[in-house]
Amino acid sequence: MDHSFPFTQTGGFLGLPLSKSDTSKRFAVAGICWDGCVTNRPGARFGPNAIRQASHMLCGDEHPFFDTTPINDTVDLGNLALPNTSLEGMRAALQPQAATLIAKHTCVWLGGDHSITLPLLRAYYAHYKQPLAVIHFDAHCDTWESHFGEPSGHGTWVYEAIQEGLVDAKLFTQIGIRSSGVREAREYVNDQGGRIYTARELRGRDGDALQSVIDEVRAKMNAAGNPPCYLTFDIDALDPAFAPGTGTPEVGGLTTAQAMTMLEAWHDLNWVGMDLTEVAPPYDHAELTANAAATLVWTWLCGRIAVM
Repeated sequence: MDHSFPFTQTGGFLGLPLSKSDTSKRFAVAGICWDGCVTNRPGARFGPNAIRQASHMLCGDEHPFFDTTPINDTVDLGNLALPNTSLEGMRAALQPQAATLIAKHTCVWLGGDHSITLPLLRAYYAHYKQPLAVIHFDAHCDTWESHFGEPSGHGTWVYEAIQEGLVDAKLFTQIGIRSSGVREAREYVNDQGGRIYTARELRGRDGDALQSVIDEVRAKMNAAGNPPCYLTFDIDALDPAFAPGTGTPEVGGLTTAQAMTMLEAWHDLNWVGMDLTEVAPPYDHAELTANAAATLVWTWLCGRIAVM
């Protein structure tokens, strides 16, 4: 383990060396440096490297809740080679690369804007040959049929995934939603049989006060036979006080502690992968956003190690 100071380290997530391949590792981290679909402030293409740098502060030591570390079971594959001027070109290039990695590892994808999630879900659907359950942290519902005149992007992927049958709409859970929008978009997941926990509903709740949410989601997964579950975490689910470095900040969001409480409690769901999107370092203050992102990813990985 590298015991050098975090600010002197280079390399991948948790200070791991970047590697093109290492099939001996159960977990893989890969960056998707794409922000061609942002509708406000660009910069998420720089998110993967910022998250890696912030993760060096974690030093590879044991997680204080799970008493474990993913350092010996994880490979950082660097940033994927993708076009950066065409959404369809990016998605066409991403999906086969993702399919190859999904067959070898449980993957963490560092975004990038949220439009990356649709091709990832296409790859997971093809691999598991069934719709996935999804837990989706976000300020925005991402259920518009078109977004600012664009037919597809970072605000449409949920609608598209449900329409394509990539996900089980009844097992689609949204957490932290609070942005403006027409009722049809804001309530789309509820209307399809899923569940939306808005930021207003969660306001002021932490610790034991979140237990009913934790239990409800777990009960739904259990009743469905614990199908493959995917986590997609848009960092703007957190209030800008905790994550200012994002393209579309929305006030009144989750605290980092709330998010950590839920991720820790759900560590033993049938997770098959996760992404963390929309970290935009140009707007980050004191690396608050990158640090939050790195810790959330680290926590998710440690939770998976804990149930191995």
